[in-house]
Amino acid sequence: MSEQLKFIVQELAKEPFSKNYNLISFDSLEPLQLLQVLNDVLALIDPKQKIDIREESPDQTAIRIFQLLRVLKYKPPTEISNLSAFRAGLVQGEKPIIYPILEWMLPRVNDLQKRAYLAKYLVKVEVPAAIMTEEDIVSIYNQYEEIMEQFKELHKQAESLRNSGHTTGEIRKDIANMEDEKEQLIKRIERLRRKVESHPNSQVMMNVAKNLRLERDREKKIAAQRQEQLMNIQHSEQRIKRMQAQLQQIRQAGVGATPNTLMQHLEEETRANGYIVKERLPKDISARKKAVQDLQKVVAVPAMGQSDLDDLNNQITELNSEVNKLTEKRMMSNEPTDDKLSLFRQQAGIIAHKKEAAAERLREMREEYNHVMQEAEQKRELVKDAEGGEVLKGEDFKRYVNKLRSKSTVYKKKRQELAELRAELGVLSRTEEILRQRDDHMNAQLSAVERKKGVEGYRQTQEDLEKVSSMKSEMDDFKGRTLDDISDMVRRLHTAIAEKRNTLAPVLRETRPLRERIQQLQPEHEAKKITYDRTSAGLESNMTRLEQEVRGYQEECQAEESRYHYLSSMINILTIQQAKVQEEMKAYVSSDPQEKKRTMRDLFSKKIQEQENLSRGLRERQKMVRDNHEPNMRQMKMWRDLERLMDCKKSILERGGAAMGGGGGAVGATGGYGEQAPTYHEEDRLVL
Repeated sequence: MSEQLKFIVQELAKEPFSKNYNLISFDSLEPLQLLQVLNDVLALIDPKQKIDIREESPDQTAIRIFQLLRVLKYKPPTEISNLSAFRAGLVQGEKPIIYPILEWMLPRVNDLQKRAYLAKYLVKVEVPAAIMTEEDIVSIYNQYEEIMEQFKELHKQAESLRNSGHTTGEIRKDIANMEDEKEQLIKRIERLRRKVESHPNSQVMMNVAKNLRLERDREKKIAAQRQEQLMNIQHSEQRIKRMQAQLQQIRQAGVGATPNTLMQHLEEETRANGYIVKERLPKDISARKKAVQDLQKVVAVPAMGQSDLDDLNNQITELNSEVNKLTEKRMMSNEPTDDKLSLFRQQAGIIAHKKEAAAERLREMREEYNHVMQEAEQKRELVKDAEGGEVLKGEDFKRYVNKLRSKSTVYKKKRQELAELRAELGVLSRTEEILRQRDDHMNAQLSAVERKKGVEGYRQTQEDLEKVSSMKSEMDDFKGRTLDDISDMVRRLHTAIAEKRNTLAPVLRETRPLRERIQQLQPEHEAKKITYDRTSAGLESNMTRLEQEVRGYQEECQAEESRYHYLSSMINILTIQQAKVQEEMKAYVSSDPQEKKRTMRDLFSKKIQEQENLSRGLRERQKMVRDNHEPNMRQMKMWRDLERLMDCKKSILERGGAAMGGGGGAVGATGGYGEQAPTYHEEDRLVL
């Protein structure tokens, strides 16, 4: 847990979370705060999850988080086998539920963001079956699925383009290079065209070149068709060989087979298949149906609260107590008729268990056989496409494998010897080089001495004579040793053969009566073996019954022990609570005022009084605001009207000043038509 908590705190301290938690502060978070941290991580993955969980109910929070976790394909830990327990723990913000989710999400945020983005477009909308019967709905749903497939293809293409490593600059550069090459090719074609057109028989030569090109293309196609036909012929021949080999194997398998053995084999196979069809498959189907029904019930159950969990726990406790009572009642009854039949029931149970195990092994072996046959067929196709050779099987393949193993062993041994020889060769080469250098130095000195004494070449002649004599002596010794070795080997072989014959003779004489004795004891051994099997089956059934009784006693002891620990814990808790109550009563009845102030009752009473005073003040303020609301609104409206009136007068004043500054002459005095224009006086202003 500490490593898990340390990892979560380290990841939350990084960008973009930047949460300054330590191990103690994070572990001391309240369930609501821990749920908010989980929601913040989910909001980074899917921005739609960004919300304050205090603004929604716990059921809505749980449903929203469940849906996103299902989209992200989160699997709860194996310790949490019950989905309802996981759901309840997530609603209550329990640490054993939240910590594994954070540990799973934080290192793979980028992948989960991509999955959440794709889920918006790839998670299909569930349409009820009753609505899907309409043709319009079916056509629209088909279009919806086609658009979803198009989105998948486009997204794959976009991802491949992103991962291809080609940037826009590189692509532009490649396009520019291609355009340059295109211009160069066009210029080259123009030059060749002008050169060809200058030739007197250019048209005839062009036709001949065109025909030559067409014939060459046709020749290539024919060669490809010929190669394809040869490959088909080769594959057909290989198939014929395989079919012949299969036919030979079937014939070999049928050699010595009688109608009785074939019928016996078919009867055994029929019994096995009948057991699987009549007993095994119905059980599997009923188990699958039950599992589906349980899952449907789990899906149909709404989000559970603490009260629902308490009810379920009470029901479980009642059922367990009832089961214990029935078990005790059955053990106390202990009817003798049941004891007489218990041995046969146990034997029948053991036989049924063995039959189920054998059927399960048969099913597994058949599945494995089919899987292996499919793999073998795929490998044959691959080998056939790659090499076109025949695939060995059966005894030929075993011989081939044994041959390869022997060759591999020889190869490893030779490779080791070669490595040793190479190492020795390096040492000897260095030694030879040193000796050769010394020999050259000595030869140079001896040559100088011979030249000085006047006998140059004497040493070389003497060495040649010594080499010839040594070679002759070595050849003579080798011939003598070879003859001695051959004669010695022949003598040893004769001696070994005689010794083996003398050694095996008494053993063979002793073996004959032992073989006869084995033949005589074989029927007795078979009878003893049958008796042993029967006794073993009885003892095994008794041992199974005793093991069941021991297991029941162990479970009862465990239940009582757990009950003892539970009651001990409850007693300790009640003792602590009783001590707290006594301390509270002692402080309450005490005459010391300082000690009375520390009582929980006084503290809570004080807090309640403070909250009531605060609530009373808020209610008075609310009443005052409600009473003054309409007068305040009327006053605010009057101020708005006043502000609008002032704006209007300001605009009139500005337009009047502009008219006074812009008027002049006859037109300004008479208004342009011989009439006296209205004049603006300072007294006309409205004063408020």
